[in-house]
Amino acid sequence: MDYTHDRLLQGATLADADKRVRDALADNGFGVLTEIDVKATMKKKLDADIEGYLILGACNPKMALEAIGIEPRIGAMLPCNVILRSVEGGTEVSAVDPVASMQAVDNAELHKVAGQVRDMLVRAIDAA
Repeated sequence: MDYTHDRLLQGATLADADKRVRDALADNGFGVLTEIDVKATMKKKLDADIEGYLILGACNPKMALEAIGIEPRIGAMLPCNVILRSVEGGTEVSAVDPVASMQAVDNAELHKVAGQVRDMLVRAIDAA
């Protein structure tokens, strides 16, 4: 099973892709709660140089509340991570597949919510 939904934004810089993805996430009910600049962190902590790499922690509050109501400890698996990484020809965007990440939780009701969130993330990434 694939664990991400991926899209290449041809010719897009990381900064341009970041704006496009954040706008598309917002249009689909998600906010960005966290941001990790992996490139800057690796440089600071390890003096290692890598290509541009951002991790955005995206959350749809309504869906998160529903998931927490079904499975109170599910917050350990939230928010939904979306990565942006510089690659040849543009920026690759990858969003976690909540259905794949929730496989460890034996709760059919939660899996339905995860499917809805996956569909929303796919729409957002495809619209970016």
